[in-house]
Order: sequence, then C-alpha cells, then structure tokens
Amino acid sequence: MASGTKKLLITVGIVVVVLFGAYSCYKNAYNGMVSRDEGVQSSWAQVQNQYQRRMDLIPNLVNTVKGYATHEEGVFTAIAEARSKAGGVTQITSDVLDDPEKFKKYQQAQDSLGASLQRLLVITENYPELQANQNFLALQDELAGTENRIGTERKRFNEAVKDYNQFIREFPRSIIANMSGFRTKSYFEASEAAQSAPAVQF
Repeated sequence: MASGTKKLLITVGIVVVVLFGAYSCYKNAYNGMVSRDEGVQSSWAQVQNQYQRRMDLIPNLVNTVKGYATHEEGVFTAIAEARSKAGGVTQITSDVLDDPEKFKKYQQAQDSLGASLQRLLVITENYPELQANQNFLALQDELAGTENRIGTERKRFNEAVKDYNQFIREFPRSIIANMSGFRTKSYFEASEAAQSAPAVQF
C-alpha cells in the first residue's frame, strides 16, 4: 500500500473518530439537558397541583367562616381578589419558567393568596362557635396540610432547577446549551409568610 494512501486512511480514521466522539459528547449532553428539563417540568407540575388543591379548598372554607363571621367583609373581599389573581395564573407553560419576570408575578399572586388565607384564619379566633364547628376544623386541617405540601413541592422544584442549571452551565455543556436553546430557570423564592403554613387553632 502506497504511503500516501496509508496517510489518507489514517487521516480519515482520525477524523471519523473525532467526529464520532464529538457526536457522542453532544448527544449525551443534550439528552442530559432534556432529562433534567423534564425533571423541572415534572416538579413544577406537582407545585401546581398543590396550588390547585388550595384554590379548591378556599370557597368551602370562606363559606363556612361567613356563616359565623358576618362582619368580616373586608377579609372576604381580599381573599376573593387574591384568589381571582392567582386563578389567572394557576397553570403556567414552560416559557413562563424561562421568563424570570413572569415567574415572579406568578409567585407574587400565590404569596398574596397565602397571606389572605392567613388573615382569614387569624380572624376566626374571635368566633368560638366557629372554632367548634367540625366542618371548619376539617377544612382548616386540610388547608394546613396543603400548605405543607406546597412547601415540600417548592423545595423539590428548587432542587430540580439547581440540578438543571448546574448541568447546563458546566463547560463544555454550556456551549451545547447555548447552541440548543437551553436557558437557566428561576428558583422559587417565596416570602417568609408564604413558606409557613397557616396556624391551625383548636
């Protein structure tokens, strides 16, 4: 075999090996990003499920309290407004997770609703008959459990975001992420009040 042909074959072999290595690196990094992105989406879906559960509990809770606390119209109005705002952004698409401003608005709406619910539970302390109502106690307990689950799912969401963000920012994956359109996602940064469950008073 001529030495020129031999060199050509060696060069072609090296190029093929380099191309295959580059393809494998790109494929593994891309698939890892997709997998972690799906993890973030799945974690956020669980947060949304708990927010929806809270939204569904509110009307029954408010109606029960209204039967006893007829003079607290301001609190009921505040809850209705906060629920309406939160209801407008309950379901969010993946593009909102990629937009820090929209994500922040979502968090603020949920924080406002949580704060309104806490105010409602505080005023119920002035109504001993309400505190003895079994339906109210059951709803209050269910709401407290839901708030705890929201906190747990937020924590899991942040862990998934951390894993995803770290993965796409490490070199050389950061180059592949930029080429493929993967962007860092926002963490859930709730206020102090939003992270604590409403106190259950017996």
